[in-house]
Amino acid sequence: MLGLGKKDTTLLLVVAVLTLCAPFILNPFPAGSAMAQFNAGYPDLMQRFVIFGIFAVGFNILFGLTGYLSFGHAAFLGVGSYSAVWIFKLFTYNVLPAVALSVVVAGLFSLLIGFISLRRSGIYFSILTLAFAQMSFALAYSVLSNPKFNLTNGETGLQVYADDPQWFHSDKLPDLPHLFGLSMRATHTMHVGGWTFDFNAGYYLCAAVMLAAFYLAIRIFRSPFGMMLRAVKSNQQRMNYTGLNTRPYTLAAFVISGMYAGLAGGLMAAMDPLAGAERMQWTASGEVVLMNILGGTGTLIGPVLGAGFIKYFENIFSKINDTVLHGWFGFLPDWLEDVLVFIVHPFIGKGWHLTLGLLFMLVVIFLPGGLVEGGQRLARWIRGRRAGNTSRKTEPAE
Repeated sequence: MLGLGKKDTTLLLVVAVLTLCAPFILNPFPAGSAMAQFNAGYPDLMQRFVIFGIFAVGFNILFGLTGYLSFGHAAFLGVGSYSAVWIFKLFTYNVLPAVALSVVVAGLFSLLIGFISLRRSGIYFSILTLAFAQMSFALAYSVLSNPKFNLTNGETGLQVYADDPQWFHSDKLPDLPHLFGLSMRATHTMHVGGWTFDFNAGYYLCAAVMLAAFYLAIRIFRSPFGMMLRAVKSNQQRMNYTGLNTRPYTLAAFVISGMYAGLAGGLMAAMDPLAGAERMQWTASGEVVLMNILGGTGTLIGPVLGAGFIKYFENIFSKINDTVLHGWFGFLPDWLEDVLVFIVHPFIGKGWHLTLGLLFMLVVIFLPGGLVEGGQRLARWIRGRRAGNTSRKTEPAE
């Protein structure tokens, strides 16, 4: 199917089903219940799941296949966002040309940065990409916000105003990002008992793009090009000794990865027509590294799992406060309730990074292959238990 093997086809179908059914899967608790705090099926968060999934999958093509660790991929995310918003300001709110320009501009920008950075490898390559990302952030934050040629609008961020040209915009179309008239904010809400499910047009557009990006990543992983990138990761020096020039392969991987980041940035702007310099900070680049390591570097589905894991913690655990904790522990004696709230308080709300850091430590120490390795170990354990039960049942009685 689609040129994929049976295993890859099954994986793609599983991702597709999970993505399409996300409004149900991410809202397991009734809206009015105490556990509704952990529901994540609202449009903004679901969009972030798939957009950062695209970002992480693209980064994995570089880091997972070649072993080159970039600390500057947020620059391409930011460039993609700025490109999309400029399309909205000058031409039209249609998301297709905006996203297309984001991919092209990010690809050209990554070609320039990769051509220079890939002259070095290892930690030197990482530092070069970090330097380029910080220079890009500085340019977007201050230099390019000069009133004479304001391309980024500085710390305020680039956004669409009523007096912008929008030469191809029509009064019949929505005054916000749309796909041939279908607003990206169009949402159908379905109520089933105490449950509420939101079906958002913007989310399903992002989901369709993510599935296409995921399919392309599978094809790259299984192609001769992907095998060459794995060989670079395994022993690049030995390949150079054989007379094979590996730079075109690593540069191609860098550009493809940058285009994925630009695609994610364009979709972010398509969901919310605003682009700010904060998307280019080194912390955003570090976040995508964490997504890959937590999910499983070099695996296909790992980056998607890692992106969802981090975005869930960022948006759900950060909203839990002392009031919510007192509600959870209210059935206990007052003194015990206060003690438990005091203990848990540093790990939620603004302290959610502490919880994420501890989980990251546990994953790195006990599951070097990330969440994917954890799933594989669990599957092997279940199969072993089943095989053991079957063998005991088939043993002849003495």
